[in-house]
Amino acid sequence: MQFQHTSVLLDETIAGLNIRPDGVYVDGTLGGAGHAREVCSRLSAQGRFIGIDQDQDAIIAASERLLPWKQATIIRSNYCYMRKCLEETGITQVDGIMLDLGVSSWQLDQPERGFTYRVDAPLDMRMDVRQTLTAADIVNTYSQEDLSRILFAYGEERFARQIAANILAARQKAPIQTTGELNEIIRASIPRKMTVKGGHPSKRTFQALRIECNRELQVLEDSLDMMIDLLKPGGRLCVITFHSLEDRIVKTAFRRNENPCICPPDFPVCVCGRKSKGKNLTRKPILPSEEEKENNPRSSSAKLRIFEKSHGD
Repeated sequence: MQFQHTSVLLDETIAGLNIRPDGVYVDGTLGGAGHAREVCSRLSAQGRFIGIDQDQDAIIAASERLLPWKQATIIRSNYCYMRKCLEETGITQVDGIMLDLGVSSWQLDQPERGFTYRVDAPLDMRMDVRQTLTAADIVNTYSQEDLSRILFAYGEERFARQIAANILAARQKAPIQTTGELNEIIRASIPRKMTVKGGHPSKRTFQALRIECNRELQVLEDSLDMMIDLLKPGGRLCVITFHSLEDRIVKTAFRRNENPCICPPDFPVCVCGRKSKGKNLTRKPILPSEEEKENNPRSSSAKLRIFEKSHGD
């Protein structure tokens, strides 16, 4: 099956990167190379493109799609190791970085990956199959307290406690091994009237387990400052998020890097010495057009934020 994924906010992201033909650009979530192809098509022979992804299927697909561009280098890794990946290719600073967060359409469409609640399949959810921890491990080994915390914090699931309790009860009889088994537990934990009007009952729990399994929020939070530091003066970081938890992390990081002063508000002058690293270009996030949302429903929750490095650094 061909790796397929419709790039979200494609034109807006390319415009946000403000691409220079001889610049160096990084995609930390390469996927099927939709954004990457647009970047590479705008580069001269002197430009460079580095694509990073932890999913082997994405690496294979992107490698094929980027064959026409000799400027492209593809690396299988997590974007949290971006600095190390770049150093190994002889690069210390770049003109632009982009992230398209979350799970891809391809990953959702592969039942054996265990990302979707719509098909009965092994409970996996690993974006990088080289890692050992799976969603099944989380469901079958985490304490009831930890499961409840994860479902509430990462899935914003209001019935987190009941779902966690029912998971504990079920796994005492036999390990929970498939998405179908977990679906049944979740369905039995949520009042029927809530399942009728609240969409698929498993959506929030599956999101929470995926985030925990892949450490998505921790990786994002730990990486944004580093990526801003990698930018050349005037360079830009473009981040597309798909839920409020990701967006909040990006918004907070951009605000912190724009105004890092930690002096008490009543101090007449700054004495902490912390200087702004740049400017948040998107006070309000860029949203997909009505046409894009109609053509690609997955884009409906997408938000794009852009940070520009100070020209004086």
